[in-house]
Amino acid sequence: MTYTIDGRTGPWELVIGLEIHAQVISQAKLFSGAATEFGASPNSQVSFIDAGFPGMLPVINEECVAQAVRTGLGLNAQVNLWSRFDRKNYFYADLPQGYQISQFAHPIIGEGAVEITLADGATKTIGITRLHLEQDAGKSLHDQHATKSFIDLNRSGVALMEIVSEPDMRSPEEAGAYLTKIRQILRYLGTCDGNMDEGSMRADVNVSVRKAGEGFRTRCEVKNVNSIRYVMQAVEAEARRQIEVWEAGEEVFQETRLFDTARGVTRSMRSKEDAHDYRYFPEPDLPPLVLEQDWVASLKAALPELPDVRRARYVAMGLSPYDAHVLTLEKETAIFFETVAKGRDAKLAANWVTGDFFAALNRMKRDVSDPPVTAENLGALLDLISDKTLSGSLAKQVFEAMLETGKAPGEIVEERGLKQVTDTGAIEAVVAQVMTANADKVAEYRSGKDKLFGFFVGQTMKAMQGKGNPALVNEVVKKLLAG
Repeated sequence: MTYTIDGRTGPWELVIGLEIHAQVISQAKLFSGAATEFGASPNSQVSFIDAGFPGMLPVINEECVAQAVRTGLGLNAQVNLWSRFDRKNYFYADLPQGYQISQFAHPIIGEGAVEITLADGATKTIGITRLHLEQDAGKSLHDQHATKSFIDLNRSGVALMEIVSEPDMRSPEEAGAYLTKIRQILRYLGTCDGNMDEGSMRADVNVSVRKAGEGFRTRCEVKNVNSIRYVMQAVEAEARRQIEVWEAGEEVFQETRLFDTARGVTRSMRSKEDAHDYRYFPEPDLPPLVLEQDWVASLKAALPELPDVRRARYVAMGLSPYDAHVLTLEKETAIFFETVAKGRDAKLAANWVTGDFFAALNRMKRDVSDPPVTAENLGALLDLISDKTLSGSLAKQVFEAMLETGKAPGEIVEERGLKQVTDTGAIEAVVAQVMTANADKVAEYRSGKDKLFGFFVGQTMKAMQGKGNPALVNEVVKKLLAG
């Protein structure tokens, strides 16, 4: 179904494209040897190059180039063996050089595509226009002094990948799913940590609206949105604003806007610049970037398993498409699951990881990178279920004890005497006691009240404190009640 927003004049379609700025994982900046660690003291990671000192020449960081190529390969995109850096000229207080070294005419990565999955299970392919490398600007701090702004240049010169999509998205959900997928791929590749709250990934959201069958109308860009939820909200808010403008008989002008998260609206920042406003020209201090095909091939051969491939493998292991999707959303979750499932029933492992384990994470406000139960111990718990040492209900008791104590499941079973009873003779003795204590109900059952069978099973399990093997309990109860 096509997503539309109803205005006074009827439904309007949305046209959305994203420009994602992803900070490259590297030990040094794009053109200098300064460190890139997040959270360092202001201006403690700044070289003369980053600070724009005269005569300082940039030197390309090979690892940043490799990270861009890995990302391009992960996006099924064209790797350009010849690319070039350009100067993008503009003034801003936190841009000490007075220009940004970027790629304009000849980016390192060309066209690609990713497949997104929506909440209803539908899939859609979103085109990638390009990925180019550029250096980040510094950061202006406006809340440190009553009348002054401070400048922190730690981020100045850090390598960014700008990933530009085609205008293929048509709803806030699709925009959120696309950003989620790009973040997922980059985290699997290890090329960007995707920590949007730290600013290492942010998105510029391009939005326009149109009537069905029309060409594109004027778009506006919502700048520097730093969460997936806010991207979706910004799309909706900006689309509604543009619909109101068009329906009032006015015209939407191309401009850059900001999303006010508190009020849920966009507001104007500046008129949108075109390329000629930045006076792009080839960077004179850097030669063209020329890659060897063999080097690109070696990077491709060393790529980790990507989420789509891993998800297909999980489905082939017997998992549902939904479980496979959930377990591959984060690389850390997938690694945890694979440790639990190794040599065991994959469906049972998936049920425990997505069920009791995820519930425990939510309840304890923990993350899979800091789990309250190790993958090895959870796997050992599944072994105790599989060999019938524990019933399902006993396993849940042991799991809760594991959360409380951090102990291995075998140790808890021994300490608390929770081993499942599989001795048929012992079960028969308990069933006989239950039948003796409920002779009237035995007579009713034998006269045709079959529904009482569950009563006897329940009383037997209660008497055995849940330790009876459920299958054996059912079998013995049926045999003894039959007389």
